[in-house]
Amino acid sequence: MTPINIMVTRHAAFYSPLISAVAAGFLEQEGLAPSYAIATPQRSVVDGIRDGSVHLGQSAVSSSWGMLERRGSTDIVHFSQINERDGFFIAAREPDPDFNWTKLIGKQVLVDHLQQPLAMFKYAVHQRGVDYESIDSIDAGGVEEIDSAFRTGQGDYVHQQGPAPQQLEKEGIGYVVASVGEVIGPVAFSSLTASREWLRTDMARTFMHAYRKARHYVNNTEAATIAKAEAEFFKGIDHGALTRAIELYQGLGCWQVDPQITREAYDRALDVFLHSGVISKRHAYETVVVLPPDED
Repeated sequence: MTPINIMVTRHAAFYSPLISAVAAGFLEQEGLAPSYAIATPQRSVVDGIRDGSVHLGQSAVSSSWGMLERRGSTDIVHFSQINERDGFFIAAREPDPDFNWTKLIGKQVLVDHLQQPLAMFKYAVHQRGVDYESIDSIDAGGVEEIDSAFRTGQGDYVHQQGPAPQQLEKEGIGYVVASVGEVIGPVAFSSLTASREWLRTDMARTFMHAYRKARHYVNNTEAATIAKAEAEFFKGIDHGALTRAIELYQGLGCWQVDPQITREAYDRALDVFLHSGVISKRHAYETVVVLPPDED
């Protein structure tokens, strides 16, 4: 078996195509022994790729726009989508089948302030006719801090990826009332990233063969089966909550079988970031995106 080192920027059921490549054994079937690590503030996916300790990572095309704005170039490229939707949900303190986005006005919302989630949230409320400044948007910190803050009574609403809000539902603490991904539609949200050099290797082509199988699997397998295989990656999460999150992502159409990052989804992501003032111009698709290594 050949070791392959994978690092992710975020860990959630939203990234099931990549997690399932590991958890359901598709990489091992191709002779690859995967390690799966989560980035830290001290060590990012880009750091790992640049020093050679990480072969590929989970990131987003938007991460490369920051490099382009600062340096004018990027040595990291994106070769496959993971998700073609935003994967964040809005949860309320009580069930609200009649929720509409204007109900956020004047309310405390624990919003994930990492660059991309915040930009997408701002764009979604704009699309629903709500001024972001009319919301009391609270930055409680990272993923765990946001969850803890809501659990201890802070905020009227919370903005999280699955399975966190589904776990809140299971415990009777919060209830999903809206999906950011449903509002925005197809968008280049998260992707697989690597160096151009690694993408020319046999390992990259072998990985891609396994990853294609994983993408087919998450689209054509019952959510409960996927959740069972991924259980070790989500310790402390109820099986039903994890299953529900995966069902919702399947229903949203997050995981298109074709792994290519489309120009349409890329352009939509540019719209989002320009609206939020995070970038200053539309960066060329070819500068950031390449074909999967088995198609170039």
